[in-house]
Amino acid sequence: MQVEITVDGNPMQLTKGETLLSELRSSGVDVPGLCYNGKVSPTGCCRLCCIKDTKTDKVEMACTLTVCEGMDIQVFTPEIEGYRKETLQLILSEHHHDCMTCEAAGSCDLEDLAYRYGIDSSSEVYPPAYTASPVHETQVLVFDPRKCIKCYRCVKACDELQEKHVLDMVERSNEIRVWAGYNGIWKESSCDGCGECIQACPVGALYEKEAVRKGRTWELTSTDTVCEYCGVGCLIQVYIKNNHIVKVKGKDGPANEGRLCVKGRFGHQYLEINRLTSPLIKMNGTFVEVTWDEAIHHVADTFSRMLTTYGPHVLGGLSSARCTNEENYLFQKFVRVLFHNNNVDHCARLCHASTVAGLTRAFGSGAMTNSIAELADSDCIFVMGSNTTETHPVIATFIRNAVRKGAALIVADPRAIDLASSAHVHLQLKNGTDVAVLNGIMNYIYTQGLHSQDFIETRTEGFSDFINVVGEYTPERVEDITGVSSEKIQEAALLFGQAEKASIVFSMGITQHITGTDNVLSLANLALLTGNVGRPSTGVNPLRGQGNVQGACDVGALSSVYPGYQPVTSPEAREQFETAWGVALSDNPGLTVVEMINKAALGEIKGMYIVGENPMVSDPNTNHVERALKNLEFLVVQDIFMTETALLADVVLPSQAALEKEGTFTNTERRIQPGRRVVEPPPNTKTDWQIIGSIAGKMGYPMEYGTVWDILREINQVTPIYRGITPERVTEGLQWPCPSEDHPGTPYLHRGTFSRGMGLFSPVDFVPPAECPDEEYPFVLSTGRILFHYHTGTMSRKVEALDSFVHEGYVEISSQDADILNINQDDFVEVTTRRGRITVRAKISDRVAPQSVFIPFHFSEAPANRLTNDALDPEAKIPELKVCACAIRKVDVITLQKEGEE
Repeated sequence: MQVEITVDGNPMQLTKGETLLSELRSSGVDVPGLCYNGKVSPTGCCRLCCIKDTKTDKVEMACTLTVCEGMDIQVFTPEIEGYRKETLQLILSEHHHDCMTCEAAGSCDLEDLAYRYGIDSSSEVYPPAYTASPVHETQVLVFDPRKCIKCYRCVKACDELQEKHVLDMVERSNEIRVWAGYNGIWKESSCDGCGECIQACPVGALYEKEAVRKGRTWELTSTDTVCEYCGVGCLIQVYIKNNHIVKVKGKDGPANEGRLCVKGRFGHQYLEINRLTSPLIKMNGTFVEVTWDEAIHHVADTFSRMLTTYGPHVLGGLSSARCTNEENYLFQKFVRVLFHNNNVDHCARLCHASTVAGLTRAFGSGAMTNSIAELADSDCIFVMGSNTTETHPVIATFIRNAVRKGAALIVADPRAIDLASSAHVHLQLKNGTDVAVLNGIMNYIYTQGLHSQDFIETRTEGFSDFINVVGEYTPERVEDITGVSSEKIQEAALLFGQAEKASIVFSMGITQHITGTDNVLSLANLALLTGNVGRPSTGVNPLRGQGNVQGACDVGALSSVYPGYQPVTSPEAREQFETAWGVALSDNPGLTVVEMINKAALGEIKGMYIVGENPMVSDPNTNHVERALKNLEFLVVQDIFMTETALLADVVLPSQAALEKEGTFTNTERRIQPGRRVVEPPPNTKTDWQIIGSIAGKMGYPMEYGTVWDILREINQVTPIYRGITPERVTEGLQWPCPSEDHPGTPYLHRGTFSRGMGLFSPVDFVPPAECPDEEYPFVLSTGRILFHYHTGTMSRKVEALDSFVHEGYVEISSQDADILNINQDDFVEVTTRRGRITVRAKISDRVAPQSVFIPFHFSEAPANRLTNDALDPEAKIPELKVCACAIRKVDVITLQKEGEE
């Protein structure tokens, strides 16, 4: 509501209830200030945004006032301006002046105000009073307390945006200062390097360690693009000088609102380290550099010969969630057209295949139902099988923001993950008992009458069979199965059932099981039972792991569907693509990634084309994967690094990274965003779409496109959910489905009706994991990601700052089990399963329950996936990476040395 106020005698229309300072600035009144950050609560401590209320004659801070009708204020009178100048001189007297070498020179708010008010060091009326405190450094940032103006912006950003609560202010008066952790030493605090404090700092007190003397503000150019790490899809502003990335800031995108994690802000150094820059052909066991023409001819001729000799069933390809939508589309088209089969898959098979299967069956669409920003307005958030603060850190900040505003948080996870410390109830269930816990919660919701009868009757089907099964899972019975007390199950049920808007958030702790599809169906059942779908701030929300895993699925890099999730078994869909592509297509669903590996081991798959994937680290049972890949007659790997998988290849083709090319990426909330080239790629490399097109042309099928945007136009033509997301509209950040060029996109799904018509309840019984502990293998092993690394580590481990946080693999083991096995912190232990063994350091932690251990899978020298189980979910064909039985024994250093010598 607009109201009239008077500013320096002039009437103005401002929005009632909004912050006065923000409204004045938005209306063109340039009120100075240093402490105000519109994203956090005001402090009013810099005193520069002062105004005088003519009715009371009081001087107040505009950042602490809200607009009220009839206000009459003075902003730029000589008295107020004089007060500001004197205050500014006081601030400058406490500030170390090294503007000639300061990293913030040219972008410093204090510098700008000193210029505006004509103040320099010679005009100071107060003696210098800054504290000669030591400069603090962490792995990623520098804090110089001599330059700190005590504005509280870094403290509030840490508290209210990132919810980390690492920083505080201590002491009083001239002694007041920023304090990190318990002892004030940044590097010894719990700071995880997100860098939000740097972005909040209005001066040069906080800055990026790697940016020091790499370029002055006016020497840098910047480009806005999408972060290439996880599926959140944060927008970033990348600052460049001489084709080198100097620093990165968060951009106010719809998914991140300017926030970043440590990887997004500091994790891009890999672009310049150990890159592939020439095509390679293995000759007599040794890689030899060749020209692009030689490499393309060799690949095309070999694949063509194999098709002629063996037929189409012997070839397969793996696409990549690190590539653009356009490149994934082109790759699946390549496989279907030129390999004459549907043997195309990518890493989604290992992470969210069960999400697609389960949500498609229940709702008709296998993607996140709601938007990330909606979490902030949820009344209850149920996080299950997602270590959100480490795997999707920015989303975790929005969850914690919601909790601070009063939302209830339920966390279900076998480990005491960081987010559990913010939860109202933590359900620390046994690995693989998710269905039982969910059935127990739904049982109690139903018996307490907290279900949504109207929603069930008008928008769902299958309720009777479902509730008959759920009726058998009393909280007491579920306690026996899961180890979670019946009281906690009832508490969680009440929190979720009584909420008006409840959101479900999950990830691979739910999906990577032989019952992954059942787990997802159970979460869908919970949403249907309570009517929490089809409305804002509700829904079932899978968090996708890699930057474009959602998009790779959307554009058809899956063995059973064409782009837009159109089944390969559908005659209508197949006819459409045959017409569009001008070839006959197979109507048989293809092999998934694990099935291709299994067939390769048997000699039935003889050739593979792998783009941007590293199954030698990412796939389960990697001893088996290694044997399978070595058994291939011909393996082509296309990547930016010589990965563990590329070492086994016959041909290696050097491609370009996400920040070196154009194209679109689709984040976890179905939002399509443009990726921009921010640096020039290494010489003699090509984009993935150019390489794929070149091979296709040599195999007799032209795939010629002038630009990547021509490929998007083809996607628009054959993919209904992407039809309206044209090259001209990609900057709008639209969410699919977007069926026409005038459609605004879809922030949340299933409003009024489900994609399949009615929401489907599915009766789901608890099924134990494929492998349970026994006398020989008495521990349960789970694997996953950690904050500082990403997927197989090929990118993050090349970044010195990230690797310095955690530079080697480890196994988390409880203190109780460590005592029994006489294991001390950092001792080497051998972890063994039925598939393999690794040696790794012990990390004693009560995050894991007794008889359970956890190993991150980023480290090729301690490859967790040599241990994991490749048993498959029968429907989604996803392997059970989250549960297997293992044994642990302490290994002495002498034994390790002898084994190394052998």
